[in-house]
Amino acid sequence: MPKRKRGITGDAASRREAIRKRERRVVETEEERSRRLSTMAQCGQDGRAEETEEQRNSRLAAMLQHARERRLNVIEGQNHHQIQTSYTARTVLN
Repeated sequence: MPKRKRGITGDAASRREAIRKRERRVVETEEERSRRLSTMAQCGQDGRAEETEEQRNSRLAAMLQHARERRLNVIEGQNHHQIQTSYTARTVLN
């Protein structure tokens, strides 16, 4: 039997950090929120301005792949829902 880990594991630590961030955002003012989002947007623009053509193509390809996977997941979810609905209908009718 493996030894029990002591302390906070990586997952628990990141979960707690996410909770702390959410709690900070709840109490932030509109001005603070606006400043935070503006800073994030500026960092993104700076990063894109410095990227090479190859990095840009790679980033766009990753975005495209992510969108395809998301659409596929939606379609699979709809199909699963249709299967479940038809199974339920057959069960009720029988």
